[in-house]
Amino acid sequence: MKIRTVNRIIRSHPSQDGDGVKISRVHGFNDAAFSPFLMIDELKSEHREDYIGGFPPHPHRGIETLTYMLKGHFQHKDHMGNVGELQSGGAQWMSAGKGVIHSEMPIMSDGELHGFQIWINLPAAKKMLPAQYHDFQSPEITEHGSDNNLLRVIGGELSVDGQVVVGPLQKTGVKTAVADWRAVRGETTRLELPAEFQVNLYVYAGAVSIAGEEIPQGHFANLGGGDVVELMATQDAGVILLAGQPIDEPVVHYGPFVMNSMAEINQAIEDYQNGRLTD
Repeated sequence: MKIRTVNRIIRSHPSQDGDGVKISRVHGFNDAAFSPFLMIDELKSEHREDYIGGFPPHPHRGIETLTYMLKGHFQHKDHMGNVGELQSGGAQWMSAGKGVIHSEMPIMSDGELHGFQIWINLPAAKKMLPAQYHDFQSPEITEHGSDNNLLRVIGGELSVDGQVVVGPLQKTGVKTAVADWRAVRGETTRLELPAEFQVNLYVYAGAVSIAGEEIPQGHFANLGGGDVVELMATQDAGVILLAGQPIDEPVVHYGPFVMNSMAEINQAIEDYQNGRLTD
């Protein structure tokens, strides 16, 4: 088996979205090495003014979003009538398909807010399917290991030290595996993933080493080819793993819309302006 090594390390950058919500962001809309993922935003704050405006009603077309909360709540409402309040340790998935209009409101828990929103691309054949939504509270997330070395598998499946672990989210437009690994300093894990998957990860706490290269907190790593990822926590660490089948199609991004051509983007804008986005 081939061990994956680090191709690139990218530092997240501060940004704002919604109604002034402060985030740290890594995006790769025009980078095939990210595919099928497009972006990861980290929301982390102890100050209400950093996020109080939330994300008022807004549209999407052509993508899926996966929100995962380590600490705090995340309220979701959409045009389909879905209302969900994600709590600490849970995840929510939405496929915008041909169109969705939704709002999201982050809320602190015990004076803390810490979570992630991940954008996943949809292949052209699925961009105009009806929108879908599902949430998974913390007890539904599959866990493997102990408090000192814990893997939480949110979606897809992967093999951990020879044991297959399957997450609750299985509906993504292409095959993906999304997981959260938490470990104290000195702990290791060995993850097996299909060789055809592209693998990226984001370190949200401490630092980890992959094949001798350290990735510190707030950095995103793109890994090379192989079928095994070996991680070592060089500090008490937390890592979001993003792995999936790449989509070999053009990506055209404009605000909340991700399509395959500018003509499709223009159509999405026109549909939204004329109240037809979700028809």
